[in-house]
Amino acid sequence: MRELRFALIGAGFWAHYQMCGWQSVDGARCVAICDPAESRAWALAEKHGISHVYCELRKMLDEQSVDFIDIVSSVESHVPVARVALERGIATICQKPLAESLAAARAISDFATQQAVKLLVHENWRWQTPLRKVKQILESGRLGQIVRARIDYANSFPVFENQPALKEMTQFILTDIGTHILDVSRFLFGEASELYCQTRRMRPDIRGEDVATVMMRKESGFTVTCNMSYASKWEYDRFPQTMVAVEGTAGGLTLGNDYQIRLVDQNGDEEISVPIPQYAWANPDYALIHSSIVDCHRNLLADLAGENPAETTAADNLRTLQLVYAAYDSASHDSVQKLAEFQ
Repeated sequence: MRELRFALIGAGFWAHYQMCGWQSVDGARCVAICDPAESRAWALAEKHGISHVYCELRKMLDEQSVDFIDIVSSVESHVPVARVALERGIATICQKPLAESLAAARAISDFATQQAVKLLVHENWRWQTPLRKVKQILESGRLGQIVRARIDYANSFPVFENQPALKEMTQFILTDIGTHILDVSRFLFGEASELYCQTRRMRPDIRGEDVATVMMRKESGFTVTCNMSYASKWEYDRFPQTMVAVEGTAGGLTLGNDYQIRLVDQNGDEEISVPIPQYAWANPDYALIHSSIVDCHRNLLADLAGENPAETTAADNLRTLQLVYAAYDSASHDSVQKLAEFQ
């Protein structure tokens, strides 16, 4: 595979780790960084040995030859930035959420299709090694037919300290962690036919919700409940771990603290410890997430190189965003939302 050239769009908190992730895989090289704040862009560029910095996207694309761009800027910039690249026939990777609304996400996805240019979404959560192991066990059939399942992401991590802009989001936890957790629900258990959601705001100094519960009926008939919270204090507070419990007709599974899977079936009890890839550049608080960036990059890069299709294309991610915005609609109307009727 030839080395692909790319530009990073955005130089905020997450951009450094996104760049480290790219530098941990073979086959891609960053040649430029674009961010409206020039000093911030240069700080990131100098840290990673990048020679070219721009404040204006079109100027960068005029002067730099790139195979793709990777958008890690704020959500309101995602669609306009992607559109500029797609108009020029440049493949685009975009951080989640793809857009500020389902309609906007669908429009940019349709535009990419019309342009015959790849639009992929960097959805790394499903690439966490414990969740990949849960998927492997489910696909083995050891649990039999699934009866019901639960996915929990609940902690008291001070997320607003690293990313204070999150306080200003009028829609917070469902668009932030919810895009990850609801995508995991699709990855592990398939598509939903209907859902019901309740949200709460526990912190007085934020604009959006920081607690949400989403119950879904999957197309296969069983229910999956997703609990999300940044206002939960537990004895074992494990940011950013995701806990999973699955009940099946032939056994049960729990993914608990510190990546420990407990499997109970006709053969008895089994405990499985899932190792997490370690990278020197990873922030210890985010090590689980940062390791998943690398595997996500590999998957997206293989698609851009024409080797294997990516799991999280824009078209696929629309189904996750449909869950996110259907959940908001359900919470605002206190009603069950049928997905076939929510477009």
